[in-house]
Amino acid sequence: MIFFTVSGGPYGLEPLLRFAGDHGALLLLMLTPMLWDLPAIFTVLELNSMMPVEGGYYKWVKHALGTRWGFYEGWWTWLYTFIDLAIYPVLFVQYAAFFFPELAAYKIPVCLFIIWSSAGLNILGIVPVGKVSLLLSVVVLTPFLILILTFFHHHAGVLALPSPSIKGILFPSLGMALYTIMWNCLGWDNVTTYAEEVEKPIRSYIISIFIAFALVLVVYFFTILVAQQSHINFKVLEDQGFPALGELLGGHWLGILVAAGGMASTLGIYAAVLLSVSRVPKVMSDDKLLPKALNKLHPKFNTPYVSIIICSLVVSLMVLWSFEELIIIDVTVYGAGLFLEYISLIRLRLKEPATYRPFKVPLNIAGLCLMLVLPTAVYFVALSGALLSKGGSIIPAVFAICTLLTAEVGWWIIKWRWSSAKASP
Repeated sequence: MIFFTVSGGPYGLEPLLRFAGDHGALLLLMLTPMLWDLPAIFTVLELNSMMPVEGGYYKWVKHALGTRWGFYEGWWTWLYTFIDLAIYPVLFVQYAAFFFPELAAYKIPVCLFIIWSSAGLNILGIVPVGKVSLLLSVVVLTPFLILILTFFHHHAGVLALPSPSIKGILFPSLGMALYTIMWNCLGWDNVTTYAEEVEKPIRSYIISIFIAFALVLVVYFFTILVAQQSHINFKVLEDQGFPALGELLGGHWLGILVAAGGMASTLGIYAAVLLSVSRVPKVMSDDKLLPKALNKLHPKFNTPYVSIIICSLVVSLMVLWSFEELIIIDVTVYGAGLFLEYISLIRLRLKEPATYRPFKVPLNIAGLCLMLVLPTAVYFVALSGALLSKGGSIIPAVFAICTLLTAEVGWWIIKWRWSSAKASP
């Protein structure tokens, strides 16, 4: 489930070569996760070892910074996930169209079927979602293993790696390259929202997260390396996806396998992410920050079925955005919530230095501050590139910033409700 929450395979990396080019793609692909992901992973593991609770990051921020910032964290993450979830049914249709081109004309019905099938699976509980994720991960990774082995079987002796450099990449393109990689590597905190439902959560998360991180890096690196060395047209790769690469290297049968893997990837990611986000409104409702109905549990499966249904309703309305626009909004809103988790890590080191932490980042306060400068810098470079773009990137970037501002509006509504409740006889 961690693999699918964070990655689900390299599907979605297709635009990277067009944005970063031959010289920048692999460099950014290896450098960005070190700057963007590792600080997030260390933060998540330390805070989860202190508080392995339902609600995860929302509970950490609320405990460290207070109710207001806890609401910001939960609200931003809820909104970001609506946007994030909308991406996967759209990608499913794209990969399914490799088999049935006529499906493109039925995009909305197919997307709605995926959304509500996943809702039903999530209502059944965490164990069914985990079992389905395990099966789908095999379907996702097998085609890429065949793709990589096929390439190296025929081209192992003729590799010619271009010198790594970002020289010549226009700043807006650099921003979109970063957004593409960041989106394909985010969500390490999302997997903690159901920590109370995991056996031995501290040990399980430490082992699973590091295995998932290594797996993501290896799969991404070799997939982009193969795409680069195949000399496929970068625009064709972006438009037709990795099935076109499979067809180029191995024929139609390999294109079919890769397309099937893409369909499995989108289904697995959607189910895993919905599992994580559905727990957040439930615990926020328990704290009277969202309507009480959201904390209702299913009488048989003990899952927050009302939260799952509401999430699915909103996502059903979000499937009309383009893939590129959704990535910009998604990463921008997610990054703001992640920043609050970084502040919470430092705040709790100062506020509760004696609290037992089975996993502790081996840095003092100054070291933590320096570590957290790295993902913050990557975030603002990507956002600046989108805002300075003369194309369509500026609109979703501005929309994302406006989305962040809605948290303050929501907080004032909550304060007004609390005041009205106190004033009532």
